[in-house]
This record gives sequence, C-alpha cells and structure tokens, in this order.
Amino acid sequence: MKIFVVNCGSSSFKFQLINMESSAILCSGLVERISAATGNLTYKQHPGTKNSRELEEERAFANHSEGIIRVMELLTDETYGVMKNLDEISACGHRGVMGAEKFTKPTIVEAGMLKTLKSLSILAPLHNPPTIQGMEIMNEMLPCPSVAVFDTEFHSTMPEHTYKYAIPEKMYDEFGIRRYGFHGTSHRYVSEQAADFMGKDRDKVNLITCHLGNGSSVTAVQDGRCVDTSMGLTPLSGVVMGTRSGDIDPAIYPFLARQTKNNIEEIDAMLNAESGLKGICSMNDMRDIHSARAHGDPKAELAFQMFCYSIRKYIGAYFAVLDRVDSIVFTGGIGENDDIARSSICAGLSGLGIEIDAQKNSIRSPESRSIATEQATVDTMIIPTNEELAIATATMNTLKVA
Repeated sequence: MKIFVVNCGSSSFKFQLINMESSAILCSGLVERISAATGNLTYKQHPGTKNSRELEEERAFANHSEGIIRVMELLTDETYGVMKNLDEISACGHRGVMGAEKFTKPTIVEAGMLKTLKSLSILAPLHNPPTIQGMEIMNEMLPCPSVAVFDTEFHSTMPEHTYKYAIPEKMYDEFGIRRYGFHGTSHRYVSEQAADFMGKDRDKVNLITCHLGNGSSVTAVQDGRCVDTSMGLTPLSGVVMGTRSGDIDPAIYPFLARQTKNNIEEIDAMLNAESGLKGICSMNDMRDIHSARAHGDPKAELAFQMFCYSIRKYIGAYFAVLDRVDSIVFTGGIGENDDIARSSICAGLSGLGIEIDAQKNSIRSPESRSIATEQATVDTMIIPTNEELAIATATMNTLKVA
C-alpha cells in the first residue's frame, strides 16, 4: 500500500510517498515560495528506489495546485519517477492545521467535509485555504480516497477548564474562541514512540513533549492524552519562537495601536513574523544565533536565554499539571539536533528529577534515545518526529475502518 502525504503550509508544501508495508520513503520533497516570482522545488528519490536521484527546479508556482501537479508528473517521470502510473497510489493523506471542534479524528475528504473545513478558515486564514486547495486537486487527480489528519486532533482531549479562555462565554459560543493547540500530529507521534521506547503502555504514560523548531510548542500528556498545550487559538501563543512572540500581555495590542498608529493587521504581522528570536537579535535560525553567541553578541545571547527560559517555565508548570512525569521528550529541528539548547533548558531542573548526561546529549543520532543520567528520577529523551509517517498511518487505519 503506497500512501502519498501532502503537508501544506501557507506558501509551501512538503510531500512524501511511503510504502506502508515497509514504512520506506520512496520519494520526498518540498515546494516553496509559492506565488512568488520564482519558486523552488526539491525532489528526492530515496535509497531502495531505482536511481536515488535528486532534482532541484526553480520555476514559478502560482498556487499550491500547480506545485502538486508538477510533483505528480515527477512521480511517473522516466528519469525521476518511482512508479509507472498514479494508480499505484492507494490513498492520499493530508495534514490539516485547524480542525477546531468539527474534526477530532482523521476524516475522509469529500464535498461535505470540505464545505465544513472552508467554514473554519476564519480560525486559520493562512493555512486552511492552501490545505483545502491541496485536498481538492488531489481528489481531482487521483481515483483513490484522501484523508485529512488535523494538528488540533491530539489536543481535543483537553478538559474544558484547560481549553477555555476567561472571556465572555458568548465569544466561545459564537466564534469558537478557545485553545486548540498545534503540532498535535508530532506530539502524538513522539508520545507513542516514547512510551514504546520505555516499554510502557501508551495509555499509561505521563510526558512533557517539547516540539522545538522555528515554531515551538510544549504539551502535557497524561495517560497518553493531551491535557494542556502551550499554543492556543493560534500558533502565536506559548514559548518564544523563531519569529513569533509567544505569550505577551494582551493589552500590548491596543497599546501599540495607540502608540504606533498601526492597524491590527500590521501589529499581528509584527508579532507573528518580526518578533521572537528575530525581534531580539535579528536572527531566527538557531545555528546563526549560536555562531553570534560564540563571538560575544549580547543580543544573540539574550534571545537564546529568553527562548530556553520560556520552555523551562512551561516544563515546570506542566509538572504541576501532571503530578507524575515519566519523561521530558525533545523533538523537532532544535529539539532533536541542538544539544546546547537542550542543556540550557534542563539546567536548574535537578530539583524536579531532571538531569541530562553531557556525553549522551552531545551525540548526534537519528535514533530515539535517552540522554538522562543514571541518577535522574525523570527520564529525558530525544525522539525524532515523523509527521508524514504519522499522517500516512492514520490515513491507512482510517480507511481500514471506514
């Protein structure tokens, strides 16, 4: 069974074709700078396919549909293809960002579902429209079914006292304003993998999962279910991120409007795209920040410390939420690869039973592993995330029971 996975962002999309019998990736890639004058496509055949070749193209993609059409051409291309025809694809799995309270499990994509999803675009105006476009073009091009797997699904188990905001109830009733959370597919995947690694039942494990990258979130997992998460109605809240501010006093919005004369859209853009690490030190790539820190840049040092402190604070808060914690789990680009950030985040947490082994922490590996000392009473783990495989697995399981 071959499943094609599409992960649409606001101006890009990632893709993978996965052979589910072996979990082998047949090809993968990225289309980015969609709607710009010049876009970019990266396509890679993986080991085990006939050639294991790579292709990079610079060309304009007016929208997500044009990018997907080009990828479909490459799948059966004489040189770069990995199949004879598209009929070999058994199903298509889509990452959905915002399912709100309408979609709390993987859902087959059909006309009624798409109509409902379009109505939710007000809650995710940058991400839902391109996701819907990807679903529509795949349904046109392929005879096989498509399944949407939503970021918000894993967080749908949060209790009411966690997901509701202390604002007039009619704001929730009329507009659906509540905490939804994001990165849920990743948090679920690494939670399950961590439980398996520790030899614990998936529904009996308590974890604090830290998905850290340009966008970052922290989730409290109790008995395998999400009970709290740092992101809220949008991905803006929570910890300090690459270009997002994370938690701020909500009164900053009207204050800035009065002082700068900027409108709400301009302020929102600033908090999402010009804040976070970038707002403090003009850099949002942690590798650049580490390089600047090594050369004594005080702004880079401040940005790094703010990032680590904000995550450490959430970890401490979630200890109070969970009472018992089996492991802290790091994942995502920074979480998996940045030993300096992991060390700084965990510094000073020995009182909670968290101690990481410096040598274990310094080793780069694509494997799941523990980096805790022998004396630690709470494990600390690195679990590489694989959202595409998680989406493909959810797609396969949904179609088996549909």
